[in-house]
Amino acid sequence: MSDRLPPLPTSVVGSYAWPGWLWVGLDTARRGELGPTDLQELLDDAVDTALRDQVDAGVDVVTDGEMRRAGFFTAEFYRHLTGLQPLEPDRRQGAAGHDQQHRFAVLEPVAAPNGLGVVAEFTYARARTERPLKVTLPGPFTLAGRLMPGAIYPQRVHAAWAFVPIINAELKALVAAGADFIQIDEPSPAIHPDSPADFAALFNAAVAGVEARLAAHLCFGNYAGRPLAKRVYAPVLDQMLAFRVDQLVLEFANREMAELDLLREIAAHKDVAVGVVDVKSYYIETPEDVAERIRQVLRFVPAERLTLVPDCGFSQTARWAARAKLLALVAGTDIVRRELGLSSGHASADAPGRAASRLAP
Repeated sequence: MSDRLPPLPTSVVGSYAWPGWLWVGLDTARRGELGPTDLQELLDDAVDTALRDQVDAGVDVVTDGEMRRAGFFTAEFYRHLTGLQPLEPDRRQGAAGHDQQHRFAVLEPVAAPNGLGVVAEFTYARARTERPLKVTLPGPFTLAGRLMPGAIYPQRVHAAWAFVPIINAELKALVAAGADFIQIDEPSPAIHPDSPADFAALFNAAVAGVEARLAAHLCFGNYAGRPLAKRVYAPVLDQMLAFRVDQLVLEFANREMAELDLLREIAAHKDVAVGVVDVKSYYIETPEDVAERIRQVLRFVPAERLTLVPDCGFSQTARWAARAKLLALVAGTDIVRRELGLSSGHASADAPGRAASRLAP
C-alpha cells in the first residue's frame, strides 16, 4: 500500500458520522417497518455516503465508516456471538454516559460460528472505491468489556482470552478476502492502565500469523463525545511499544497536543497516525490550525513515518462538522506538504470526482 500513498498521508480512524436519514431509517427498521432488502439498501447507501464524503474531502486512506455498526459493542459484534444473554443497562434516563450501554451475562463459553461479520463489510466497501482501504475491528480486551464476570469468566481478562481465537480467525479471513491494512481498536490499555491484564500478550496472540499491515488504535473513549479515562499514554507506553503492529493510532488534538515527546520513542520503532483534528469539539479547525499541529508533530516524528488523522472516529459527531473537519485535515496537510517540498495528490489515480461517481446510486 505504501507505494500508492503520497507523503504525509491522511486517513480516518474508523467510524463516520451518520446522516440524518440513516437515524430515521434505523428507527423505522426497529419498528419492524423495513424488510431485509430495505435494510440492506439503507446500509449500503450509508457506506457509499461515508466513502463519498472521504473521497470528496481528499482523504488518502478511507474506511467504510463502520456504518453498518449501530453500536460499537451490542448491535454489531455481540449479535454474532453465542452463549450470551443481554442485560438491561444500569441507567436508562438522563445525560448520555457509558453506564447506559447494554451488558451481557455469559451462559456458556462465547463462540462466533459464522465470524464477526467484518469480512462482508470489507468485501462491499472494497468494491465501492479504488482508494486504499483500512478495515477496523475491536481487540480482545475491548470486546470483553460488556460481559459480566461469572462462573465461566471470573474476570474480564478471562473473557478477553476467549475472544483471541475469534478475532484471529476474523483477521485471517479478512486477509484471505483481500484486506491488506487492518486496524485493531484496543483503547483498553489507555483506559485501564492499572489492570492486571497483559495487554500486549493478548493483542499479539490475536494478531499472530496475520499477514497484513496492522495498526492499533488506542484512545481514551468517545461514547457521546466523552473520554473514559485519565488522558495520558505514558503509563502504558511499554505495552504500546510491545504491540506487534506497523502503526499506532493515537489522539492528541483533544489533549492540546500533550505528550508529543512520547512520539520520538514510538517513531523509533513504529509508524504513527497522529490525531490533529478534535472530534470531541464543535470548533471547526482551520487548515492553518491543522498545519500548526502537524509542524509540532514533525519535531518528533520523521515525515516518512507519519499519517494524519482525526483523534477518534466520527460516530459521535454531526455529519456537517465531520465533513468540515475532514476538509481542514486535508487542506492543512497540503500546506505542510508544500512547505516541505513534498508532492501532494491522492492515493488513487482517480480524481475525486471520478472515484465518487462509482458510488452514485
